[in-house]
Amino acid sequence: QVQLVESGGGLVQPGGPLRLSCAASRSIFSNSVMAWYRQAPGKERELVATITSGGRANYPDSVKGRFTISRDNVKNTMYLQMISLKPEDTAVYYCKADFISPSGVILRTYWGQGTQVTVSS
Repeated sequence: QVQLVESGGGLVQPGGPLRLSCAASRSIFSNSVMAWYRQAPGKERELVATITSGGRANYPDSVKGRFTISRDNVKNTMYLQMISLKPEDTAVYYCKADFISPSGVILRTYWGQGTQVTVSS
């Protein structure tokens, strides 16, 4: 069974750093485009960062320069390094995997259970 398991969330002071991890099943990781999303209370889930199997990353302007997505294809783990955190970064952070065919078609999408990040003094 495919699983995505996030970890690393918690309470952090404004301006502080935090690193999230997402451990994925070996069967899908290397052929998946991976992403982090977040959802704050009362808001829609929003994209935070994506990374291709080759390591190409993309970010929305809201986190560019503060968040860094990376992946370790040996450990089947994706990371989100966050710095200069703001109270508005408070949300549940979710890991997503789009399992891709050799021709680039998304065959299936998987989500983790989420990890809470709270930025507060």
